Amino acid sequence: MTMQANRHDTSDTAPRITLEICVETVAGAAAAIAGGCDRIELCAALALGGLTPSAGLVAAVLDVARPAGVAVRAMVRPQPGGFTYDATTLALAQREAAALVAAGVDGLVFGATREGVLDTAALAGVRDVLPATVGMTLHRAIDVVDDPVAAVDTAVALGFDHILTSGGAASAPAGAATIARMVARAAGRCTVMAGAGVAPGNVAALIAATGVCAVHGSASTAAAPASAERIDFGPPPRITSARLVAQLRQVIDDQSNLGQL
Repeated sequence: MTMQANRHDTSDTAPRITLEICVETVAGAAAAIAGGCDRIELCAALALGGLTPSAGLVAAVLDVARPAGVAVRAMVRPQPGGFTYDATTLALAQREAAALVAAGVDGLVFGATREGVLDTAALAGVRDVLPATVGMTLHRAIDVVDDPVAAVDTAVALGFDHILTSGGAASAPAGAATIARMVARAAGRCTVMAGAGVAPGNVAALIAATGVCAVHGSASTAAAPASAERIDFGPPPRITSARLVAQLRQVIDDQSNLGQL
């Protein structure tokens, strides 16, 4: 049995917990699909927290994902650093969002904050330039606001159908109690997805503690460092591991099935 076949191992009666894998290369997308992911979050520069991917990368990843039936959501983040955008940068984000949708992605990933709360004007500014049918994930910008639980209501009102969060902590396991409160606050109006530090060894406990129906991870390993004789232009991209994705998929499916007992 191939690793990709594991995507269909969950019984028809078990509620399926979605596995999203963030990638920054075509090879990473192929590995995520082979391991059994349900959706890809496509970014550039994951070492910087993820930036808007290039047009060429989007097209190449869609060529891999479409035949496999795997959805692709693309990051909209014009610059590294925080999530507060001036008018010029927000206008760029709007143009990037429209271009990504025109390229054929299934949804977008975006977030903006200002003075400890979600920046509703900035978020609506991106949402409003898109067709209403485009799926939207509010990314971990929600983890830097003063009250991520209350921010769930804002995200829902703005039309986000997914929220990616670590519960305001450095990792999702550390923020599990807050994630559980966010799931309760969402009450099915949107999908709260746990992400950051998610691994095969902790994902079952994370799901049990939070009640999430979606998890997000990189399932990656460190690439070999560049030769000491070369000029260092930054860290190499991490390598998505089909093996780690498959392990996550298996543990998640086992947890889904336990919920039916």
